[in-house]
Amino acid sequence: MHQYLIELASLMAIFSFAIVSPGADLAMVMRQAMVHGRRQAIITSFGVGTSLMFHVTYTILGLGLIISQSIYLFNIVKWLGVAYLIYIGIKALRAGKTEMPAAEDEISGSARKSEQTALKAFTLGFAANALNPKPVFFFLSIFSTVVHAHTPVAIKFGYGLVIASCLIAWFVGVSLFMTTPRMRAAFARASQWIDRTSGVVFIALGIKLATEKAA
Repeated sequence: MHQYLIELASLMAIFSFAIVSPGADLAMVMRQAMVHGRRQAIITSFGVGTSLMFHVTYTILGLGLIISQSIYLFNIVKWLGVAYLIYIGIKALRAGKTEMPAAEDEISGSARKSEQTALKAFTLGFAANALNPKPVFFFLSIFSTVVHAHTPVAIKFGYGLVIASCLIAWFVGVSLFMTTPRMRAAFARASQWIDRTSGVVFIALGIKLATEKAA
């Protein structure tokens, strides 16, 4: 048990730096919070966390190693991610001014004409993380470096659940902060510029991903 606690602590120490670094996941959750509200952003956060477990699962089962050794498979994942990031970036650039619902509507969850469904919010978060090849190499490298080869698979999945839970908690915190009255008021004044900025960020992330090569 002592060995497993050390492994988990080591994983969390490494992951804590990655969890707060800017990326497509953070940009997605922030935009969800400001455009579609707290509830949708939280659902998107769970989508990101679930997708992280997807990466952990196939990494533990050995598929991550296969992808990391196959330029063909790596490129399939990479270009799907590039296309997705650029697609949502273009959509953000083309978005018009967003009318913020009243605070009581946000609290009660009242519907808007253009309300985003829970499934779509979840899928946005899941896809933003799933179509990113970086987690493949991240988990493959830290699991092979920090986790002992003889650590039971169930324990490794437990590590993944802890990491995914921390990721969800972080993005839920971001969702709550970005939907405070002050942040909502700021967004109401600059919604189009925020959409355009987030669109540029998504497209830039897509271009960055397109220029990266497999390690």
